[in-house]
Amino acid sequence: MSKKKEYQPPKVWTWEKEDGSKFSNINRPYSGPRHQKALPVGEHPFQLYSLATPNGQKVGIMFEELLAAGVKEAEYDAWTIDIGEGDQFSSGFVNVNPNSKIPAIMDRSSNPPVRVFESGAILQYLAEKFGKFIPEEITAKTECRNWLFWQMGSAPYLGGGFGHFYNYAPFKMEYPINRFTMETKRQLDVLDKHLSFNEYLAGDEYSIADIAVWPWYGGVVLGKLYDAGDFLQVEDYTHLLRWAKQIGEREAVKRGKIVNKAWGDGIQLLERHSRKDIDKALKKK
Repeated sequence: MSKKKEYQPPKVWTWEKEDGSKFSNINRPYSGPRHQKALPVGEHPFQLYSLATPNGQKVGIMFEELLAAGVKEAEYDAWTIDIGEGDQFSSGFVNVNPNSKIPAIMDRSSNPPVRVFESGAILQYLAEKFGKFIPEEITAKTECRNWLFWQMGSAPYLGGGFGHFYNYAPFKMEYPINRFTMETKRQLDVLDKHLSFNEYLAGDEYSIADIAVWPWYGGVVLGKLYDAGDFLQVEDYTHLLRWAKQIGEREAVKRGKIVNKAWGDGIQLLERHSRKDIDKALKKK
């Protein structure tokens, strides 16, 4: 990059309202509600407010896995939060998640109701509440949490880093694309090597670690994110691909990943209020 094109930060940063990037029309340097609107509430114990981004898919998958495991108490209503339109900045949503990010849930089976935000926190909350998809043995449980928190710390480099500059930035920039491509490939290699001697991330047992990692890293190697398979040479990660395909064949994963899906190719399901909603959507496939 030449000196002529080098960016010189000002002494004091000021907000440019439109920078040409996706979502620049709704991004702000401050938090809190921007408009008054209550969230809808259905009849089930859990209310999910989300969108089927990789982070949002985690929770839809978790609920469907719990129901498939026979946990009837995990019935839920799912409501779409359109982040492109700024639904996450409504007063109702900010009350559930002051950080204005999807997904978020309300557990109305508790008195008073419990709010849970951040996808990793939601997965851990549901796993512990129902005693499912988290190992009981301490070493395996710790390994599960290792990979759960690995995903929470690593995925921003994949999404906000690589995905943004490769796919969403207003123009292509060599330095950030190279920087985040290197880190993304390093992370894919970490997973590939670990899965070369483990069936699942926590060992022999499917867990919330797999549910957390699959929408992001499974999505990349299966060609569902950023259209970057050739660029990243994803076929090189054979063990990761094996795992990604294996997780993707689970019935609950097929069901949960379409919950609150509002765009793109394939099946879309804006709201979910009963098993029949997903059954009906899948039959249209």
